[in-house]
Amino acid sequence: MKILAFSDLHHSMVRAEAIVEAAKVADLVIGAGDFCNMREGLPEAMGLLGGIKAPLVVVPGNAESEAELTGAAPAGCHVLHGRGIEINGVCLFGLGYGVPETPFGAWSCDLSEAKAAEMLSGCEAADIMVLHSPPKGVADQTSTGLSVGSVAIYEAIERVQPKLAFCGHIHDSWGESGMIRRTKVVNLGPFANWFEV
Repeated sequence: MKILAFSDLHHSMVRAEAIVEAAKVADLVIGAGDFCNMREGLPEAMGLLGGIKAPLVVVPGNAESEAELTGAAPAGCHVLHGRGIEINGVCLFGLGYGVPETPFGAWSCDLSEAKAAEMLSGCEAADIMVLHSPPKGVADQTSTGLSVGSVAIYEAIERVQPKLAFCGHIHDSWGESGMIRRTKVVNLGPFANWFEV
């Protein structure tokens, strides 16, 4: 299966157009959150992805809530947040939001480490984990060198050992990757990232 994955479009028309164009040859498209900015303009942002014909799986970022994303998602889009789905034999599990809580204020959709661990506990097996936040210590550094990823997400990846774990959220680490035992972790960014499963 040919998979196109991205994160953090933040309502960029140019980047969305490139994703939609690339998706013409994808078997599955995955979006790891932050489609809009600060909970504003989500219907319009999701509308930019309306041309995607392949199955589309998304998680909410910290810039949109699960309910908001479900309401704005195009027809046939699967919103995962603490649950999984199987598409053409590939098992996916998703968890969105900022983990741990961000310093961004009331608009940001965040989870505590404890709540994230609780929501991730239902994932017993997956080929791909789709996460908005990165795991602690992997593709999670800010421009000042701070490691701001999630311990709960790291522990879940280590326990489940999917083939791939996708994230975004930390813009300074876009394009970075690392390993948690056998799992490749990739901080995607708003680009056409290609994977085969």
